Amino acid sequence: MRQIFLDTETTGLEPEQGHRIIEIACVELVNRKLTGKHFHRYINPERDIDEGAVEIHGLTKEFLSDKPVFGKVVDDFLAFVKDAELIIHNAPFDIGFINHEFNLLARGDLKSITDYCQVIDTLVMARQKHPGQKNSLDALCRRYEVDNSHRELHGALLDAEILAEVYLRMTGGQVGLALSSIGSNLNSSTQGTNAASGIQRLPASRAALPVIHADETELKVHQAKLEKIQKASGQKCLWLTE
Repeated sequence: MRQIFLDTETTGLEPEQGHRIIEIACVELVNRKLTGKHFHRYINPERDIDEGAVEIHGLTKEFLSDKPVFGKVVDDFLAFVKDAELIIHNAPFDIGFINHEFNLLARGDLKSITDYCQVIDTLVMARQKHPGQKNSLDALCRRYEVDNSHRELHGALLDAEILAEVYLRMTGGQVGLALSSIGSNLNSSTQGTNAASGIQRLPASRAALPVIHADETELKVHQAKLEKIQKASGQKCLWLTE
C-alpha cells in the first residue's frame, strides 16, 4: 500500500477570499515504512500574505518572490501523489486549497484531487478514537509521545513527517507478541493442525518453580513504565496503583 502524508502552508485561511498555497509537501510511506521519498515545493502566491499566517509559518512574500507559481509544479505534484492514499490532518482545509489552485489554472484536464487519490482525514480518525479530547497535531504528538520539540514554526515538510509518525503510532495496534518460537515457523495453512505437535509439556512431578521477586530498582522501572502508559492512554492504565 502506498500512502502519502500531505501538508500545505497558505497565505491565509480562506481560498474563497483569494488566498493561495505557498508551500506543499508530501512524504511517502509504503507498507507502513517510510521510503525516504518526498515532494516539497515553495510556491510564489503572487499576492500578499496575511500577518497572522506569517507568524505561524514564517514564510514571507520576499522569500517566495523567486519561487515557481503553482502551475509550474502541479504536474510534478500529481505525478507523485496519483493513485496513492492521501493522508491529511484536517483534510478539508488542504483539499479546498488544492482544488482552488486547480480551478485557477482553468485546465480542462485537472479534476478534483479526490479523483486522483483516496483521502483519509487523521483529524476525523483522532476524534473517533479520542472523543472529547484535543486532537490537534501537537496534541496527538503529546498523546503518542512523538517528539516535535524542533517544530518552532509550522512547515509543510516537517508537519507531513510528524503526521506520518503520529499515524503509525495511532494505527499501529499491538504487534510482535513473541509468545513462542514454535508456531512462528509453521506454514499458515498447517498451523492449526500441526501446532499441537510442537507443544512441550512439563512433567507432573516437576519441582516447584522458584519465585524471583523484583528488587527496588526493577520496581521503580516498572512504576515509571506504568506512568508512561497512563499518560499515553489518557489516564486509563488499569495496572497503575496509587
